[in-house]
Amino acid sequence: MNGYGDVEVSRRGVLAGGVAGAAMTAVPTGAQAQPASQPAPTVMKVAFEVNGKPQSLALDTRTTLLDALREHLKLTGSKKGCDHGQCGACTVMVDGKRINSCLSLAVMHEGAKVTTIEGLGTPEKLHAMQAAFVKHDGYQCGYCTPGQICSAVAVLGEIKAGVPSHVTGDLTARTAVTADELRERMSGNICRCGAYSNIIDAITDVAGVRA
Repeated sequence: MNGYGDVEVSRRGVLAGGVAGAAMTAVPTGAQAQPASQPAPTVMKVAFEVNGKPQSLALDTRTTLLDALREHLKLTGSKKGCDHGQCGACTVMVDGKRINSCLSLAVMHEGAKVTTIEGLGTPEKLHAMQAAFVKHDGYQCGYCTPGQICSAVAVLGEIKAGVPSHVTGDLTARTAVTADELRERMSGNICRCGAYSNIIDAITDVAGVRA
């Protein structure tokens, strides 16, 4: 006699029953097994100027500027590195200011002037910054180089315009092109090969100073 109605229940029976119950609850019903229908993407037309040429695209509104340049316009110089705006490989210039194109939606730039590495110079006629990177070996694997060069061009523009940085000592004086200024301003562009000193040399060469 075991009490409780004289029902004998073994430990193995309890475990088997639990597993069977869990399996039954895990089986989806016919309605649950059907995949949810996905809404159609919202498409919008965007017109801007890229490297001096007018471009008009019909894009999913979720398309980043980087993907619009690479996938739709086939301008693959700008690289997708971290895709989180942390490495700078995707840097391009929009209306003269540098941005991380992986973090910016293409439709936000209606009417803007976008400049990528392809728009700075050609193999036959390099931009001064491109030539300086070659001269000073400011790259190794080259993956980050397009973003580095676009950022460097914008940095010299910032300094010329008198835009201070976190290391600018005197806000009333003309900002000087120094190694500290350049390191601070270029800190958002990561070079995994470690060619930083050569990059500084290239930028100061274009600026006509010695850091």
